[in-house]
Amino acid sequence: MPLQVRPAQPDDVPALARLAAATFPLACPPDSTPADQQAFIDAVLSPARFDEYLADPARTVLVADEDGELVGYTMLVAGTPTDADVRATLRLTPTVELSKCYVLAGHHGAGISNALMAASLEAAPADAAGIWLGVNQLNERAQRFYGRHGFRRVGVKHFQVGDRLEDDYVLERALDR
Repeated sequence: MPLQVRPAQPDDVPALARLAAATFPLACPPDSTPADQQAFIDAVLSPARFDEYLADPARTVLVADEDGELVGYTMLVAGTPTDADVRATLRLTPTVELSKCYVLAGHHGAGISNALMAASLEAAPADAAGIWLGVNQLNERAQRFYGRHGFRRVGVKHFQVGDRLEDDYVLERALDR
């Protein structure tokens, strides 16, 4: 079966949590510790949390399914950002956050992230004028990817990973409707 990007289903949750645990460290800065990464995974990327995400009408979770194996995922969160720094920098409202965008390392360069991005932009709420995300300031690979997809830096924010407070860029782009 070729790559299929589709909405996540409740029976995907165990595999989705494993995928999230495997991919989250790929986006962390080199000096983040495995303990801090694991604390974030336990708090934010557990099966119980993915059950909550799938039940939340403000969230859309998409998975990249390749021959029955989940190899990537994205999560959109509709609504006004809770972070004051983010709210102050965004130029387009209403907005939706691209909260997660991850692909397994062995599948980088295969077009999966492009397929996930296209599906995520398509899945954004019809009333959203823009889409935003936070990306670690040291993650140049991700910044280049988002730049190719029309995202531009509009500000900065902080992101808690375990005991560490990381510095992120806030990127934003208009949704073409």
